[in-house]
Parts: sequence; C-alpha cells; structure tokens
Amino acid sequence: MHQEEGIAAGAGQQETVPGSAASRLISGIASPFLAERERWMLWLPVVLGCGIGGYFLLKAEPPLWVGGAGLGAAIGLAVLLHRSLNGRLLALLVCAFALGFAAAQYRSQTAGTLFLDRQIGPVIVEGHLVRIEQRPGDRRLTLEPTRIGRLSPDEMPRRVRMVVRSEIPEIALGDRIRLRAVLRPPPGPSAPGAFDFQRHAYFEGIGGVGYAIGDVSRLAEGKPAGFWVAVDGLRRTITERIRAILPDETGAMAAALLTGDRSGLSEQTLETMRDSGLAHLLAISGLHMGLVAGTVFFTLRFLMALSPALALNQPIKKWAALAALAASFVYLLLAGATVPTQRAFLMTGLVLVAVLIDRVAISLRLIAWAAAFILLLAPEVMLGPSFQMSFAAVLLLVAFYEANRERFAAFRAGAGPLRQGFLYLSGLIATSVLATAGTLPFAAYHFNQVALYGVLANMAAVPLTAFWIMPWGVLALLLLPFGLEGLALAPMGVGIDGVLAVGAWISALPGAVLAVPAMPAAALLAVSLGGLWLALWQRAWRFAGIVPVVAGLAMPWVAAQPVLLVDGEAKLVALRGTNGLAFSSVRAASFTAENWLQRAGQERRIAMPRPGSGGRDGIACDGLGCIGEVGRLKVAIIRDPQALAEDCRSADIVVALVPIRQRCPSARLVVDRFDLWRHGAHALYLEDGVLRLDSVGADRGIRPWSPDPAAQRNR
Repeated sequence: MHQEEGIAAGAGQQETVPGSAASRLISGIASPFLAERERWMLWLPVVLGCGIGGYFLLKAEPPLWVGGAGLGAAIGLAVLLHRSLNGRLLALLVCAFALGFAAAQYRSQTAGTLFLDRQIGPVIVEGHLVRIEQRPGDRRLTLEPTRIGRLSPDEMPRRVRMVVRSEIPEIALGDRIRLRAVLRPPPGPSAPGAFDFQRHAYFEGIGGVGYAIGDVSRLAEGKPAGFWVAVDGLRRTITERIRAILPDETGAMAAALLTGDRSGLSEQTLETMRDSGLAHLLAISGLHMGLVAGTVFFTLRFLMALSPALALNQPIKKWAALAALAASFVYLLLAGATVPTQRAFLMTGLVLVAVLIDRVAISLRLIAWAAAFILLLAPEVMLGPSFQMSFAAVLLLVAFYEANRERFAAFRAGAGPLRQGFLYLSGLIATSVLATAGTLPFAAYHFNQVALYGVLANMAAVPLTAFWIMPWGVLALLLLPFGLEGLALAPMGVGIDGVLAVGAWISALPGAVLAVPAMPAAALLAVSLGGLWLALWQRAWRFAGIVPVVAGLAMPWVAAQPVLLVDGEAKLVALRGTNGLAFSSVRAASFTAENWLQRAGQERRIAMPRPGSGGRDGIACDGLGCIGEVGRLKVAIIRDPQALAEDCRSADIVVALVPIRQRCPSARLVVDRFDLWRHGAHALYLEDGVLRLDSVGADRGIRPWSPDPAAQRNR
C-alpha cells in the first residue's frame, strides 16, 4: 500500500456525503500532512515533551509500574498496527508520548531527594563543598553534609545550600568545612502557578536551604584531591588574573563571559542588562559556546588554508572541527559545567560532529535530535526558562534561514561590496528580531517583563560580542599560560565597555521595560504549540499557528487576576484595590512580595493603612486586622484571635493568620493558619461575580517534591 492510501482510506470513510464540510476538512488536513512527511520526525521531541508535561501535570504520583507498563503497551500497539501507515503513525505517537512520560517518572524516582521537615537552627553543619556560587554581596555554598546538628544520617538531606555573607577562608571544591546555619525545607511557590523552587531543588538534590551565622572554617582533614578540585582552582586563578588587569565592571563582565563568575557585577549593572534585553550575554549559553567554537574553527581553518599542501591534501575542515570541539569542552569546564552550559556544549558538539561526518551542520533535524536527547536525559529541564528560551530562539532562526536558503543564495550570487553589506545588515536585523520574538513569550511567562528595545540593543551588542569580545577572550585564554593575557584583555575590555554603554543607553529610554501580568500556563502552551506549528512545517498551512500564538500572547491581559493573596507562612496578605495590590506589611516576606508584584505587573508595594489612620482605597485597619472589599463582599483580614468573634459574624470572606477553632456563620469562604500550613499560599479570584479559591497545594497535588505536610510532620 502506498503511504497516501493509508490516510486517504481514513478520509474516504467520511465521503458518504459528497462535498461535505467534514470531507473537505479531512482532505485539507491530510493533503499537506502527507506532502510534508519528511518533516514528521521533527515532531518527535514535541510528542516526548507532551508525555513529560503529562507526568508533571498529575496531581498525584502514579504507581512505579505505570511508566514502564505504558511504554510496553505502546510498543505492543506498534507491533499490532505496523501494517498500516495510519496505524504506524498512531503507534509512534503513543510510543513517543509514553517514552516521555516514563523518562520523567524514572528521573523523578531516581532523584529521591529528602527534604528537611521543618526549620532548624542555628546548628552546626559540616560537610564536603560541592559547589561555590559567587554573587554580588555574598556567596552561596552547596554542601554534602556529614553532620547537621543532632539529625541522624537518615534525616539528613543529600545536599544543603546556604548563603554566606561573612568573610570566609580560601576554600575549594572538595574541602570539608564547618559553619553554623539556620536551615529550612526549600520553599514552595509564592502563589498558585508561580515558580516552583521546591520542584527545582528536588531535581538538584537540595533538601535544605538557609543562611550561615558567623564564620566559616575549613577543617584540616578530609580534603580530597581530584579533577573537579583542580578545575575549580583553575577557574578562580583565571578570574583573579582577569580582574587584576581589567578594572571594576569591565573585569567582572570579562570574568562572567570566560569563567561564568558573575560575583563582581553590581546589582545596577545586572538590572541595566536585564532592562535592555542583554542579560543573556552574562549567562554562558549556546551563544557563547558557539562563539568560542566558531572562533577556533574559522581561525584554524583560515590558517591551515594558507598552506596549499595542507588545504589540497588534508581534511583541514575536519581538523578545525576537532580542535573546536576540544576548545568547547575546555570552555565547558571553565564555565563550571552547569546544566545550561552542558546543554550548550551538546548542541555545539552535535554541529561539529555533523561537520566531521560530512552532514549538514545546522538543521532542524539536528535540533530535534538534540532536544529529544536532552529531554530524555533530564526531563525536568523542559519546565525551565533556560531550555525553553534557548531552543525557541535557535528553532526560529534555523527555520527562517532554512525556509529562505535558496532566496539568500540567489541574492548573494555575484554580490558586490554594497550588496554584501546590505545582506549582512539585513541578516543582523532578522537575527535580532527572530531571536527576540522567539524568547519574548517565555520571558513574559517566567519573568513577567519584556525588554521592548531588546532588538535594538542586541543589534549593537551581539555583533560586538561575536566579532570582537569573544575572539579576544579566546586569545586571552590561550595566552594565559605565558602571562601575556593582558595583550588580549585590553581590546576585549574596550568591547565590553561598548556593550555596557549600549545597555545603559537602551535601559534609560522611556518605556524600556513592559511589565506583563501573570501569564497562565495555558497561554504559554498555546504560544509554544502555535510557534512549533509555524516553524516545523513548510507549506501554507503552517500559518494556522499564528492564531494560538496571538491568543496566548493576549491571555495575560484578559485572564482573571487574583483579588486576594495570602502567603503560606501567614506573614503577608495582599488585597486588590483601585490602585493595585495593597500589602499588609511593607517589610515582611520581601521575596514573596516582590514575586507578587512582578506577577501583578505592579511597580511598587502599596501598604494597607496604618491602624487608626482611617480608610484608604476601600481598606481600613486597626490593631487586630483589616477590613476591605472584594466586589461587594466584605473581607476580614485577622491578625489577632481577639478579632475572630466579631469578624466571623459579619464578614463574607475571612482570612485569618491565626488558627480558627470556631464557626464563622457569615463567611462564604474561610482561610486560616491551618489551611495555609496544609496547602501553602492561597489566591482568591472573582470572575463574573463567582468566587474561586486556589492554593499551591491544590495546584500541585502531592508529588515527590511537594509531600503532604501532615505526612512530613509525622515522619
């Protein structure tokens, strides 16, 4: 049977009414689908991602056998349906979905991170240092503990992470250190639908977070020698030598680009780079890895091409690719081998391997295989901004240039200097626009803001980084063993100053940053699937993907926003008034408050009226709590148990930061300290006069990274 016959048979079943709408619809879908069968494989990582997403959307952890059994059943289905094209397609889709689900479940079960069940400390913490993160004003240390106060080995997490603000001695990876610290379980989301740090910590193996009190001491015994210790020492040495030559922010940014150490960058510089859309230049990613590999590849190939004997008789292109692959691996180590840099190395490595085996170096097929490999290896990365933004930008760029390759080749043929310059400028503009457009929805979803002039900033900063800063940086690394790195760092610093000047100029423009209200997950899904439909197909039907993209981008402004928020630790309440969210405190729970402000698209924290100061914005407060309104409903925010007797008889909505052990006869909704302890932060919505109460616990369910608090307490 021909391939067309399989789907045509399915379409023919609907042809009982000639010319019917259903028949025309099926024919209209089947025809372009068959015509693009060579691109079906590109959807493999998408279906894998759907299986992974299906696992993470569950509200309860499925039994261990579900993933394996589902994959086995899918393989059995493929065997049964292999004779028919329709059957094979269906079976492959089910297999890919089941494989993604099984991979996510397996990764979750093997992570097996044990969380602390309560806050403890100050206690003595001892352990081996496995990670040092330099940050402006402090350091963040990750330990594999051997002692945490009086906890037994069965109660200790595999890893804990602490912020240290005091001076610490010279320490390196592998050192055994001691400090006093306050530790707690990783916090859950600050609101339903917000970033789940607890899930992120679970997959990183971090079962406790906190802060150090007093000094850190390095114990004399127990320092193991090893490869990563040597690499860490080399990174620090390089960072120190860079900063010794380049001053202030210039040296700090050079270190960030070459070793991934951003500790010297001031908060003002970080904010400037974010607001101008250039923050991606500070985090070592696919761009940096590609620039390092490209610099080594093209430089070596050019030098070897100067020798006719080599160029005519030896595979110099492959030699250059091997050298670039080695340079990329060294850069991976210098950057700390973090998860984003590992992903960037994988992508770059696949491109170079394609050169070695005489395949097209950059194609959508290559991107699809890289994405599938990463998703199977670490399924949880699909939920994070790094994976989403990097693949979105690369996918859109490759799809655009692949679709227009013949047009560009024809325009480039016989082009003189003027046309070549126009082509370069056009390519630069198109690349900046496409990369910005690809990452914009994900920046809006994860960070609740969009740099409106990011295209303009990147048009100036990215070429400067690609053709000036990074080549000089690679040369500086090569000159380091000879003590001559200053020869390359000086011109590199000039380029960095140019990027910083661009960032400062763009971020100072009026309306440089657009605050975006919280974007529903459904909106991101619509944008993602619509964008994939637009990028992966080639025929005219791909333009149907524009509809879900536009709908998803509009959702943040039409979706309901919470009218009341309560944090899970009963420290903070925010009530929406005419001027935005009004907060019960201007100091408490600063991280949570900042997150709420970002999700609301609000610039600053508005305080509820002080007790006895009279009402403002429909809210009045006294020493026991506050009274406000949601629609026409009276809301009581109770801080002191003495207010319960009165407010429980008069309020329609009662939010108590203390336990309630009595009935509230007038209340339609009651949230008290017990609810917050059991279910985390709460959010109240008012949609068409109907109240809807959501909580972090209801949103996440009971999963390995969000255990039942009662079970934790009784463990």
